Amino acid sequence: MTKVEEFEELRPLLFSIAYRILGSVGEAEDAVQETWLRFDGSATRVASAKAFLSATVTRISIDVLRSARVRREEYVGPWFPEPLLSDPYQDPARSAELADSVSMAALLLLERLSPLERSVFVLREVFGFGFDEVAAAVGRSEAACRQLLVRARRHMQAGRPRFEADRRERQELAKRFFDALKNGDVGGLRNLLAADVQLVGDGGGKAPQLARAVSGTENVARLLASVFPLLARIDVTFAPQEINGQPGAIFRDRDGKVLHILALEVLDGRIQTIRSVINPDKLGHLGPVADAWAIDREVKQARGRTK
Repeated sequence: MTKVEEFEELRPLLFSIAYRILGSVGEAEDAVQETWLRFDGSATRVASAKAFLSATVTRISIDVLRSARVRREEYVGPWFPEPLLSDPYQDPARSAELADSVSMAALLLLERLSPLERSVFVLREVFGFGFDEVAAAVGRSEAACRQLLVRARRHMQAGRPRFEADRRERQELAKRFFDALKNGDVGGLRNLLAADVQLVGDGGGKAPQLARAVSGTENVARLLASVFPLLARIDVTFAPQEINGQPGAIFRDRDGKVLHILALEVLDGRIQTIRSVINPDKLGHLGPVADAWAIDREVKQARGRTK
Protein backbone atom coordinates (compact mmCIF):
# COMPACT_ATOMS: atom_id res chain seq x y z
CA MET A 1 0.00 0.00 0.00
CA THR A 2 1.09 3.56 -0.63
CA LYS A 3 1.33 6.07 2.19
CA VAL A 4 -1.85 7.73 1.00
CA GLU A 5 -3.72 4.42 0.98
CA GLU A 6 -2.47 3.49 4.44
CA PHE A 7 -3.47 6.87 5.81
CA GLU A 8 -6.93 6.92 4.21
CA GLU A 9 -7.66 3.46 5.56
CA LEU A 10 -6.88 4.68 9.07
CA ARG A 11 -8.42 8.16 8.78
CA PRO A 12 -11.76 7.17 10.44
CA LEU A 13 -9.90 5.77 13.47
CA LEU A 14 -7.66 8.83 13.71
CA PHE A 15 -10.61 11.24 13.59
CA SER A 16 -12.51 9.22 16.19
CA ILE A 17 -9.54 9.27 18.57
CA ALA A 18 -9.00 13.01 18.09
CA TYR A 19 -12.70 13.88 18.47
CA ARG A 20 -13.00 12.04 21.77
CA ILE A 21 -9.90 13.77 23.11
CA LEU A 22 -10.89 17.22 21.86
CA GLY A 23 -14.70 17.29 21.70
CA SER A 24 -14.45 19.40 18.56
CA VAL A 25 -15.06 18.32 14.98
CA GLY A 26 -12.96 21.13 13.50
CA GLU A 27 -10.02 20.62 15.86
CA ALA A 28 -10.16 16.86 15.30
CA GLU A 29 -10.06 17.32 11.53
CA ASP A 30 -7.11 19.71 11.89
CA ALA A 31 -5.30 17.18 14.09
CA VAL A 32 -5.83 14.46 11.50
CA GLN A 33 -4.53 16.73 8.73
CA GLU A 34 -1.43 17.60 10.76
CA THR A 35 -0.91 13.87 11.37
CA TRP A 36 -0.93 13.28 7.62
CA LEU A 37 1.65 16.02 7.06
CA ARG A 38 4.00 14.44 9.59
CA PHE A 39 3.45 10.97 8.16
CA ASP A 40 4.00 12.16 4.61
CA GLY A 41 7.10 14.08 5.65
CA SER A 42 8.68 11.13 7.43
CA ALA A 43 11.70 9.87 5.49
CA THR A 44 11.70 6.45 7.15
CA ARG A 45 9.20 3.66 6.58
CA VAL A 46 7.40 2.98 9.86
CA ALA A 47 6.93 -0.62 11.05
CA SER A 48 3.23 -0.05 11.83
CA ALA A 49 1.27 2.76 10.22
CA LYS A 50 -1.54 2.32 12.74
CA ALA A 51 0.81 2.63 15.73
CA PHE A 52 2.64 5.61 14.26
CA LEU A 53 -0.47 7.49 13.16
CA SER A 54 -2.45 6.79 16.34
CA ALA A 55 0.44 7.96 18.49
CA THR A 56 0.93 11.08 16.35
CA VAL A 57 -2.72 12.14 16.35
CA THR A 58 -2.89 11.52 20.11
CA ARG A 59 0.14 13.73 20.83
CA ILE A 60 -1.17 16.48 18.56
CA SER A 61 -4.58 16.28 20.25
CA ILE A 62 -3.04 16.49 23.71
CA ASP A 63 -1.19 19.68 22.73
CA VAL A 64 -4.34 21.19 21.21
CA LEU A 65 -6.42 20.27 24.27
CA ARG A 66 -3.97 21.92 26.64
CA SER A 67 -4.33 25.23 24.84
CA ALA A 68 -8.07 24.75 24.39
CA ARG A 69 -8.52 24.36 28.15
CA VAL A 70 -7.59 28.01 28.64
CA ARG A 71 -10.19 29.12 26.08
CA ARG A 72 -12.85 26.91 27.62
CA GLU A 73 -12.27 28.44 31.04
CA GLU A 74 -13.14 31.82 29.50
CA TYR A 75 -16.11 30.47 27.53
CA VAL A 76 -19.39 32.35 27.95
CA GLY A 77 -21.95 30.04 29.55
CA PRO A 78 -21.96 26.22 29.43
CA TRP A 79 -19.55 24.54 27.01
CA PHE A 80 -20.74 21.52 25.02
CA PRO A 81 -18.88 19.42 22.45
CA GLU A 82 -19.43 20.15 18.79
CA PRO A 83 -22.31 17.92 17.66
CA LEU A 84 -21.29 14.83 15.72
CA LEU A 85 -23.88 13.24 13.44
CA SER A 86 -22.05 9.99 12.74
CA ASP A 87 -18.86 8.37 13.98
CA PRO A 88 -16.77 7.41 10.93
CA TYR A 89 -15.01 4.58 12.77
CA GLN A 90 -16.87 1.32 13.34
CA ASP A 91 -15.65 -1.81 15.12
CA PRO A 92 -18.27 -4.49 15.82
CA ALA A 93 -16.12 -5.91 18.62
CA ARG A 94 -16.23 -2.57 20.48
CA SER A 95 -19.53 -1.11 19.32
CA ALA A 96 -20.87 -0.57 22.86
CA GLU A 97 -17.76 1.28 24.02
CA LEU A 98 -17.67 3.40 20.87
CA ALA A 99 -21.33 4.38 21.12
CA ASP A 100 -21.16 5.21 24.82
CA SER A 101 -17.95 7.22 24.57
CA VAL A 102 -19.20 9.61 21.89
CA SER A 103 -22.38 10.74 23.70
CA MET A 104 -22.43 14.33 24.94
CA ALA A 105 -22.77 13.10 28.51
CA ALA A 106 -19.62 10.99 28.18
CA LEU A 107 -17.65 13.74 26.45
CA LEU A 108 -18.59 16.17 29.21
CA LEU A 109 -17.37 13.64 31.77
CA LEU A 110 -14.10 13.40 29.84
CA GLU A 111 -13.72 17.16 30.34
CA ARG A 112 -13.08 16.44 34.02
CA LEU A 113 -9.89 14.57 33.17
CA SER A 114 -6.43 15.95 32.53
CA PRO A 115 -5.30 15.75 28.88
CA LEU A 116 -3.09 12.74 29.69
CA GLU A 117 -5.83 10.93 31.64
CA ARG A 118 -8.29 11.60 28.87
CA SER A 119 -5.98 10.29 26.17
CA VAL A 120 -5.09 7.15 28.11
CA PHE A 121 -8.76 6.47 28.83
CA VAL A 122 -9.76 6.96 25.18
CA LEU A 123 -7.00 4.76 23.78
CA ARG A 124 -7.34 1.97 26.34
CA GLU A 125 -11.03 1.88 27.31
CA VAL A 126 -12.64 2.98 24.06
CA PHE A 127 -10.33 1.62 21.37
CA GLY A 128 -8.73 -1.26 23.26
CA PHE A 129 -5.08 -0.33 22.67
CA GLY A 130 -2.48 -2.32 24.60
CA PHE A 131 -0.67 -0.55 27.41
CA ASP A 132 2.55 -0.66 25.37
CA GLU A 133 0.80 1.22 22.56
CA VAL A 134 -0.80 3.69 24.98
CA ALA A 135 2.54 4.34 26.65
CA ALA A 136 4.21 5.00 23.30
CA ALA A 137 1.42 7.35 22.26
CA VAL A 138 1.43 9.55 25.36
CA GLY A 139 5.15 9.34 26.13
CA ARG A 140 4.81 7.79 29.59
CA SER A 141 5.77 4.41 31.04
CA GLU A 142 3.27 1.57 31.08
CA ALA A 143 3.14 1.78 34.88
CA ALA A 144 2.35 5.49 34.72
CA CYS A 145 -0.37 4.83 32.14
CA ARG A 146 -1.97 2.25 34.40
CA GLN A 147 -2.13 4.82 37.18
CA LEU A 148 -3.54 7.43 34.83
CA LEU A 149 -6.21 4.96 33.78
CA VAL A 150 -7.14 4.18 37.38
CA ARG A 151 -7.69 7.89 38.08
CA ALA A 152 -9.59 8.38 34.84
CA ARG A 153 -11.91 5.46 35.54
CA ARG A 154 -12.61 6.80 39.02
CA HIS A 155 -13.65 10.19 37.66
CA MET A 156 -15.75 8.69 34.87
CA GLN A 157 -17.57 6.17 37.07
CA ALA A 158 -18.37 8.82 39.69
CA GLY A 159 -20.25 10.88 37.12
CA ARG A 160 -22.03 8.14 35.18
CA PRO A 161 -25.80 7.73 35.54
CA ARG A 162 -27.04 4.58 37.24
CA PHE A 163 -29.59 3.70 34.55
CA GLU A 164 -29.36 3.86 30.78
CA ALA A 165 -32.13 3.31 28.25
CA ASP A 166 -31.73 0.92 25.37
CA ARG A 167 -31.72 2.24 21.83
CA ARG A 168 -35.32 1.35 20.99
CA GLU A 169 -36.62 2.96 24.18
CA ARG A 170 -34.65 6.13 23.48
CA GLN A 171 -35.99 6.38 19.95
CA GLU A 172 -39.60 5.86 21.02
CA LEU A 173 -39.31 8.42 23.79
CA ALA A 174 -37.69 10.91 21.41
CA LYS A 175 -40.49 10.47 18.84
CA ARG A 176 -43.11 11.23 21.48
CA PHE A 177 -41.08 14.19 22.72
CA PHE A 178 -40.74 15.82 19.31
CA ASP A 179 -44.41 15.19 18.49
CA ALA A 180 -45.37 16.96 21.72
CA LEU A 181 -42.88 19.74 21.00
CA LYS A 182 -44.32 20.31 17.52
CA ASN A 183 -47.82 20.61 18.98
CA GLY A 184 -46.87 22.74 21.98
CA ASP A 185 -48.36 20.01 24.17
CA VAL A 186 -47.39 20.86 27.75
CA GLY A 187 -49.03 17.75 29.19
CA GLY A 188 -47.39 15.50 26.64
CA LEU A 189 -43.98 16.98 27.38
CA ARG A 190 -44.53 16.79 31.12
CA ASN A 191 -45.17 13.05 30.89
CA LEU A 192 -41.81 12.44 29.22
CA LEU A 193 -39.53 14.54 31.43
CA ALA A 194 -37.73 13.45 34.58
CA ALA A 195 -38.59 15.31 37.76
CA ASP A 196 -35.12 16.89 37.84
CA VAL A 197 -34.83 17.41 34.08
CA GLN A 198 -32.51 20.19 32.93
CA LEU A 199 -32.62 22.29 29.75
CA VAL A 200 -29.19 23.78 29.07
CA GLY A 201 -27.98 25.86 26.11
CA ASP A 202 -24.56 26.53 24.60
CA GLY A 203 -24.44 29.83 22.74
CA GLY A 204 -20.91 30.86 23.68
CA GLY A 205 -21.99 34.49 23.75
CA LYS A 206 -22.37 34.39 19.97
CA ALA A 207 -26.10 33.59 19.81
CA PRO A 208 -29.17 33.99 22.02
CA GLN A 209 -29.02 31.53 24.88
CA LEU A 210 -30.67 30.80 28.19
CA ALA A 211 -29.39 32.98 31.02
CA ARG A 212 -29.12 29.83 33.12
CA ALA A 213 -30.20 26.20 33.03
CA VAL A 214 -33.94 25.63 33.38
CA SER A 215 -34.76 22.82 35.81
CA GLY A 216 -37.81 20.80 36.76
CA THR A 217 -40.57 19.12 34.78
CA GLU A 218 -43.06 21.97 34.87
CA ASN A 219 -40.60 24.76 34.06
CA VAL A 220 -39.00 22.92 31.15
CA ALA A 221 -42.31 21.68 29.70
CA ARG A 222 -43.88 25.15 29.77
CA LEU A 223 -40.83 26.84 28.29
CA LEU A 224 -40.56 24.37 25.42
CA ALA A 225 -44.30 24.45 24.72
CA SER A 226 -44.26 28.26 24.58
CA VAL A 227 -41.19 28.74 22.38
CA PHE A 228 -41.41 26.10 19.66
CA PRO A 229 -44.86 26.98 18.30
CA LEU A 230 -43.50 30.52 17.84
CA LEU A 231 -40.52 29.13 15.93
CA ALA A 232 -42.90 27.17 13.70
CA ARG A 233 -44.84 30.35 13.02
CA ILE A 234 -41.73 31.92 11.47
CA ASP A 235 -41.06 28.77 9.41
CA VAL A 236 -38.38 27.18 11.58
CA THR A 237 -38.52 23.43 11.05
CA PHE A 238 -36.76 20.49 12.62
CA ALA A 239 -35.87 16.94 11.61
CA PRO A 240 -35.05 14.12 14.03
CA GLN A 241 -31.38 13.23 13.86
CA GLU A 242 -29.02 11.23 16.03
CA ILE A 243 -26.64 13.60 17.76
CA ASN A 244 -23.52 11.95 19.19
CA GLY A 245 -25.27 8.60 19.07
CA GLN A 246 -28.28 9.85 21.07
CA PRO A 247 -31.75 11.06 19.99
CA GLY A 248 -31.93 14.64 18.87
CA ALA A 249 -32.92 16.99 16.08
CA ILE A 250 -31.52 19.68 13.80
CA PHE A 251 -33.50 22.92 13.58
CA ARG A 252 -33.36 25.01 10.42
CA ASP A 253 -34.65 28.41 9.35
CA ARG A 254 -36.94 28.99 6.39
CA ASP A 255 -33.94 28.91 4.03
CA GLY A 256 -32.76 25.54 5.32
CA LYS A 257 -29.83 26.99 7.28
CA VAL A 258 -28.88 25.33 10.57
CA LEU A 259 -30.22 27.24 13.58
CA HIS A 260 -29.35 24.86 16.41
CA ILE A 261 -29.45 21.26 17.53
CA LEU A 262 -31.19 19.59 20.43
CA ALA A 263 -29.70 16.46 22.01
CA LEU A 264 -31.66 14.35 24.48
CA GLU A 265 -30.25 12.29 27.33
CA VAL A 266 -32.64 9.50 28.31
CA LEU A 267 -32.34 7.75 31.67
CA ASP A 268 -34.67 5.32 33.42
CA GLY A 269 -37.51 5.88 30.95
CA ARG A 270 -37.49 9.68 31.14
CA ILE A 271 -35.67 12.55 29.46
CA GLN A 272 -33.09 13.68 31.98
CA THR A 273 -31.22 16.41 30.09
CA ILE A 274 -31.95 18.47 26.99
CA ARG A 275 -28.90 20.16 25.51
CA SER A 276 -29.10 22.86 22.87
CA VAL A 277 -26.10 23.95 20.82
CA ILE A 278 -26.72 27.26 19.05
CA ASN A 279 -23.18 28.70 18.97
CA PRO A 280 -22.63 29.21 15.22
CA ASP A 281 -18.95 28.30 15.54
CA LYS A 282 -20.00 24.76 16.49
CA LEU A 283 -22.52 24.27 13.69
CA GLY A 284 -20.63 25.18 10.52
CA HIS A 285 -19.66 21.58 9.76
CA LEU A 286 -23.39 20.74 9.52
CA GLY A 287 -24.03 23.22 6.70
CA PRO A 288 -24.75 26.94 6.23
CA VAL A 289 -25.65 28.51 9.59
CA ALA A 290 -28.70 30.67 10.25
CA ASP A 291 -28.62 34.13 11.84
CA ALA A 292 -29.83 33.22 15.32
CA TRP A 293 -30.11 36.85 16.41
CA ALA A 294 -32.46 37.60 13.52
CA ILE A 295 -34.54 34.54 14.39
CA ASP A 296 -34.69 35.71 18.01
CA ARG A 297 -36.04 39.09 16.91
CA GLU A 298 -38.70 37.39 14.78
CA VAL A 299 -39.73 35.18 17.68
CA LYS A 300 -40.14 38.21 19.95
CA GLN A 301 -42.25 39.93 17.30
CA ALA A 302 -44.40 36.81 16.89
CA ARG A 303 -44.86 36.63 20.67
CA GLY A 304 -45.92 40.27 20.74
CA ARG A 305 -48.59 39.64 18.13
CA THR A 306 -50.12 36.87 20.24
CA LYS A 307 -50.61 39.09 23.30
